[in-house]
Amino acid sequence: MATEAPPPPRNGTDVDTGSVRPTTEEFVTVQESAEFTELRRTYRSFAFPLTIAFIAWYLLYVLLSNYAGGFMGTRVFGNVNVALVLGLGQFLTTFLIAWLYSRHAANRLDPRADAIRNRMEGDA
Repeated sequence: MATEAPPPPRNGTDVDTGSVRPTTEEFVTVQESAEFTELRRTYRSFAFPLTIAFIAWYLLYVLLSNYAGGFMGTRVFGNVNVALVLGLGQFLTTFLIAWLYSRHAANRLDPRADAIRNRMEGDA
């Protein structure tokens, strides 16, 4: 049997956290602000190029695997061939991009987002 809990207050203090809940109008105002636009631009200028580069790198690997079997089968050393090296490179670049994004977010995105959030919740 489900019970209906009363909705939280629309604008006022959240009982659990003590922070102020912004209104829809306040969200729209922040979304249109230069500070938020800069935050979004900073995110996109990092995420979009790396996403495109990784997809291109992945598609190159797939295309080489399908159409350049002789090249991909070339032995690098022992039983290790070009396909294995490039395949492991896919994992390496995945972890590298995740690490780079983590640093980028911690240094450039999170402080700006925290400042916006604190101002909206009335902490600053």
